[in-house]
Amino acid sequence: MQSDNLPFQPKIQDSLFSHVKTDLSAGLVVFLIALPLCLGISLASGSPLFSGIIAGIVGGIVVGILSGSKVNVSGPAAGVAPIIYVAIESFGSFQIVLCAVILAGVFQIILGFLRAGTIAYFFPSSIIKGILASIGLILIINQIPQAFGYSGKELFGSMEGGFSTRIFAEIAGIIDYISLGATLITIISLAIIFLFDRPSLKRYTFFKFVPSALIAVLASIGINQLFVAYLPELALADGRLVRLPVSESLGEFFSFFTFPDLSQITNPALWSVALSITFIASLESLLSTEAGDKLDPYKRKSSTNRELKAQGVGNIVSGLIGGLPITAVIVRTSANVSSGGRTPLATITHGIVMLVCVLAIPRLLNLIPLASLSAVLFVVGYKLTSISLFRRMWKAGKRQFVPFFVTVVAVMLTDLIVGIMIGGAVSVFLILRDNYRTPFFVEGGEHYEGEHIELVLAQEVTFLNKASIMLTLNHVAPNSTVVIDASNSVHIDDDVLEIIEEFKATAAYKNIKMETIGLDRFYTQPKLV
Repeated sequence: MQSDNLPFQPKIQDSLFSHVKTDLSAGLVVFLIALPLCLGISLASGSPLFSGIIAGIVGGIVVGILSGSKVNVSGPAAGVAPIIYVAIESFGSFQIVLCAVILAGVFQIILGFLRAGTIAYFFPSSIIKGILASIGLILIINQIPQAFGYSGKELFGSMEGGFSTRIFAEIAGIIDYISLGATLITIISLAIIFLFDRPSLKRYTFFKFVPSALIAVLASIGINQLFVAYLPELALADGRLVRLPVSESLGEFFSFFTFPDLSQITNPALWSVALSITFIASLESLLSTEAGDKLDPYKRKSSTNRELKAQGVGNIVSGLIGGLPITAVIVRTSANVSSGGRTPLATITHGIVMLVCVLAIPRLLNLIPLASLSAVLFVVGYKLTSISLFRRMWKAGKRQFVPFFVTVVAVMLTDLIVGIMIGGAVSVFLILRDNYRTPFFVEGGEHYEGEHIELVLAQEVTFLNKASIMLTLNHVAPNSTVVIDASNSVHIDDDVLEIIEEFKATAAYKNIKMETIGLDRFYTQPKLV
């Protein structure tokens, strides 16, 4: 029953057009944030810049229509960029990698029908944070060349080989090829982003709703045009500017789309890439959905299984027409909610506006220096792997910090899947170690002859506790009294019951008196055949 004394609670309206005014405004704000990110993530993944735009359009329109979330915004995500970069380098073709994007979409749909939407919540947060931190570091390292106007290959060339000796040689080699114009644009862009993101400025409407990344990109265009007019030796051109195809007609526009090459569809390596994309894209989408539900002022709950299916369809469509993998993205989702987005109309609007801009103003977009996009990605990468994150994980204790740090290092030195496996193995080891140490509480201190010893068993006593319980019982001194208290236990493994029975059978030889509390009920449990 709702009390009259409670503050006003707005009625939940789920109609697509129930908040048209605020949704259209929010969609425009999200577009302004998404555009530089779509271009920047394309750059980071080594893909055609148009592929990030396609992913943004599909994520906005297709996923926006199919998703059960009212506030989620989907598009290309930085977390998948290193996977795409390595795959393109490995297969030598972006068209082949598009097949992995399509397969990932199929896998996501299957996961949705298998009702695997809650699987992300079973991953330890330390592993998830380690994955994101390593991806942030990779993004930062890969953008160093473009930030300084170096037109060579990215430094972090392959996650398969991890860091190699050439990375340091290439970093040193950049000094000989630094472009002063690109460096100045990078520094100014970073300064603008950090300045405009200061909390003191967010009190003003302009700074609150106009994204700093967009301001930095527009400023970089103006600076480079000043270089062209007055300091041509500093001006950026050719491979140092965005290069989107310019169409003179709608028919020509559709000719710009890239279609997948199915020649490697049976290649196990391609399926491995698809599984990597599935893992990261699904994990990020599910976490973003959970966060979006918490941000939603109406606290509506989204179906995670439906979200997986929607993301799967989006990735299939994106892969078929030359787009990057799609995920729900928390940065754009939070911006959507804070700007007034309340229904899927907001995210659909952002996709439509992006499509219109690519059709109408591609020449303006082609004036954007790549150095400014690198600055945007520096900030994105730092947010994923900030110093404060490492401090928080350290303060959380070894149980959190060790798996986190091992995952970061392992992903950097090997690849994503191997890094996750190593980090997961360390996390499981620590859990098993702690479980081994605390299967029971011993009252009675040291085991001296004639002592009264009480073993209070935990709620869950598994086969992993077998060794520690056996060692404890084996060290009970002669002429002692042992009480095994299972009154608080919910489950005791048969292996442990067998150890207790063996001790009971041999206790008489040491003149040990044994008593049990609440243990008999576990001998009546049916055993699995």
